[in-house]
Amino acid sequence: MTNFENITFFPLSILHQNMSSIKSQLYQLCLTFIQNRIENIEYSLQQARQASNDDTKSSAGDKYETTREMMQQEMDRNSKLLYEAGQQKIALQQIESVDVSIEVKNGSLVFTSEGNFYISISAGELNLDGHKFFAVSQAAPIGKLFIGKKAGDVLNFNGKKYLLKEIL
Repeated sequence: MTNFENITFFPLSILHQNMSSIKSQLYQLCLTFIQNRIENIEYSLQQARQASNDDTKSSAGDKYETTREMMQQEMDRNSKLLYEAGQQKIALQQIESVDVSIEVKNGSLVFTSEGNFYISISAGELNLDGHKFFAVSQAAPIGKLFIGKKAGDVLNFNGKKYLLKEIL
């Protein structure tokens, strides 16, 4: 059993910063993450379109059709990824200025005994002033567990106990 009383939940150096500033900076990191993702997908789509258009029909008709079909599948896959990334950006924009709550909700910043979480989009590990935060979606397994919890609650995830220390 974990003894939570001996755990320091967050370094004092970062506590001196304005907490809304931390959330704002994490929001910007997530926004940059999703914008970069969208740009990369758009570039891949452009490359696939160009490759498809540049491919000329040769005497090997089957090879031409196979290549063209592969390019179409690649464009379809990238179009789906682009749509999903756009949906993530919309979801992120909806939490830009979420008020502090006593319960975890989308847009909350959660400090736990096992790490710090920004409930937003699945962007993975974010580093802010040398401190780790994990950007997770409310639809992610751990995000689902956090939603509705309060400071002082303990939850189990993948064999670890998470004591919720503070919610902003």
